[in-house]
Amino acid sequence: MVRETGRSAHMPRSVPVASDHPGSLSAHLTAVAGRDVVLVEISDERRRGALSEADGHTFAEAAEHARGAGLPLVATIASSGADVNDGVAALHGWGTAARGIVRCSGRVPVLIAATGPVVSGPALLLGLADHVVMTEDAYAFVSGPRMVETFTGESLDARELGGAGIHATSTGLASMVVPDADAARQALFDVLAYLPSVIDEEPPRWWTDDPQDRPTPEAGAFIPASPTGGYDVRDVARSIVDDHDLLEVRAGWAPNLVTALATIGGRPVGIVANQPMTIAGTLDIAASQKGARFVAFCDAFGLSLLTLVDTPGFYPGKDLEWRGMIRHGAQLAFAYARASVPRVAVVLRKAYGGAYIVMDCRTMGSDLSLAWPSAEIAVMGARGAVEVLHRNEAPERRLQLEAEYEERFLNPYVAAERGLVDAVIDPADTRREVAAALDLLATKRESLVTRKHDNAPL
Repeated sequence: MVRETGRSAHMPRSVPVASDHPGSLSAHLTAVAGRDVVLVEISDERRRGALSEADGHTFAEAAEHARGAGLPLVATIASSGADVNDGVAALHGWGTAARGIVRCSGRVPVLIAATGPVVSGPALLLGLADHVVMTEDAYAFVSGPRMVETFTGESLDARELGGAGIHATSTGLASMVVPDADAARQALFDVLAYLPSVIDEEPPRWWTDDPQDRPTPEAGAFIPASPTGGYDVRDVARSIVDDHDLLEVRAGWAPNLVTALATIGGRPVGIVANQPMTIAGTLDIAASQKGARFVAFCDAFGLSLLTLVDTPGFYPGKDLEWRGMIRHGAQLAFAYARASVPRVAVVLRKAYGGAYIVMDCRTMGSDLSLAWPSAEIAVMGARGAVEVLHRNEAPERRLQLEAEYEERFLNPYVAAERGLVDAVIDPADTRREVAAALDLLATKRESLVTRKHDNAPL
């Protein structure tokens, strides 16, 4: 497979943007790895990267230029926060930058690398980006260790509070963690390789000699014989996509759900997949947020969605319910229901209850719903159903009822008879069927309702 960002991220030409505002921040219109971008760099060499009022205006002007010219906004940030020498004006400075980024959101890609400390208010700029890459020595937080100790009595250093590892595994801020600034810049352009420069364009096509009708018998072989056996769903995804090449994002956060970029037939796609290796692929709050954010991102930039389903449901527990499982679970349903890009879902094994619904089932608007013969599409598993319906039966009778339930309901054909599954396919035909569907859906267009914006369950 060939992509332009495979070359070194050098900068053959550069034109300053808003050069009349001196400070810690510089902005240029430049070409990197074959793509024109607006590149913003905040260096910690001057006042540890403290952002002045002028810096904020420069950032905002760079963002406005990116939006107006239809170019990706790419930034590298290392900043100690708002510049105290400017007082409250510095606060308004990074606030102005934040507004500029928001105006770019959903119009052009916004990709940021944190290459050092990013603290206080400017740290919130990271949260506005489509994807954030952090270097191993970077850290980011809104309130620092001293403030935390003053208010809570807990003593932490900067990396314990907001190090790259924390943001990769606990907060979901970091899409990737890399060794250094050069690797961070390259990682941003690895992501950008899948994206259009502006939403008015189609995502870039990739060249590949991987046949679209390549059989994938190994895909089904990954599924263990035991219905409770684990496997790595990324192996299934790799067998389907071009050249077995996945770019996984936010791999360390909510690992029970995999989100990745790939191509099929040269078309960039976003992949969302339950991961049976982690808590059996159940959905919890973090997984719902991760999936919703990724689906919205793909929908914003025209990337088709391939959803691989193997989940026994939502993870149960008082803690999750009290923390808002309903609201956060609805985020994933909301993201899929409003997505207008081509969408194909494949049920690999378990698809139970509400988790099956929010994983882009047919009634959520999926364009094509496929299932393998191993798929179990039902309200719940056999044991759970018998416990609800026949809890007073003798143990021997309950085992018999479980077997009857499995035979009657735990297969994809009941759903197919009702039109909830379009076809039950051999796993070996998965790549061919998905690629053909994406070709057919390439001209899909939906008439969107005119409104200011929707009211997502954030």
